Amino acid sequence: MLNQHKILRVLQLITYLQESPHKTINQLASFLDSTERTVYRYLDLLRECGFDLHKDHNQRYYIEQQATDGIYFTPEEAQLLKSLVLSTGKSSKLKDTLLSKIYMGSELPMVATHLLHSKNGKAVERLTKAMMNKEQVILKKYQSINSESITDRVVEPFGFTENYHTVMAFEPATQKNKTYNIDRIGSVEYTGTVFKHETLHEQQIPDVFGFAFSGKKYPLRLELPFKEFLLLKDRYPLIAPFTSYHPKLDRYVLEVEVNDLRPVEGIARQ
Repeated sequence: MLNQHKILRVLQLITYLQESPHKTINQLASFLDSTERTVYRYLDLLRECGFDLHKDHNQRYYIEQQATDGIYFTPEEAQLLKSLVLSTGKSSKLKDTLLSKIYMGSELPMVATHLLHSKNGKAVERLTKAMMNKEQVILKKYQSINSESITDRVVEPFGFTENYHTVMAFEPATQKNKTYNIDRIGSVEYTGTVFKHETLHEQQIPDVFGFAFSGKKYPLRLELPFKEFLLLKDRYPLIAPFTSYHPKLDRYVLEVEVNDLRPVEGIARQ
């Protein structure tokens, strides 16, 4: 994971490369106050993170800004719009389309996806474009906990959950709406086939462990010592809002309703 200083340098470099005119290696070295070798390392990092880095006939580098059809939201505007859209009813078929457009027309996912998790960033970018084009995709080498297998999945993606942890999609092979963990997707490939089951798309919001609803919910209460709480929170960050410290017990108590108890098997439930 990139440290904060490196993230800042990368963000500055991205902005600089998006501005005209195009930049030489010497100009980039001067801008970063570093050596040419370091500049090349940063350029390789940008390519790895999925940025559209180009070099013109004069050997000058630049990044093309993506077109957004004339609509662009600041991070603050996008966050507000996102909150408003998420507050609508679950049955709204327009919600996922609107969220995808907000993400495509803003900087919201930049650091979280392109910089910190380059593979995930590429997957999110391709999934978002597929949603916008209403195109089926193949989730290559998807690692499934439920089936304990690694397979390719043809799906119709239609929305992301909070912070891009999972993508919601309809799987034609099983005729079911499912959620797929972004971390467990090997890569995303376009198929050129348009959605065929859009009327069957239905949101599947996962629980704090990333499991979708499968017909039954389980009330969960855990009393955790500090170390176990930190380890569980590191693996499942979404438990944090449902956990509180109880001084009399000297324990962190997690109380939440979940769709699957497997992530806490082996931890004594109170």
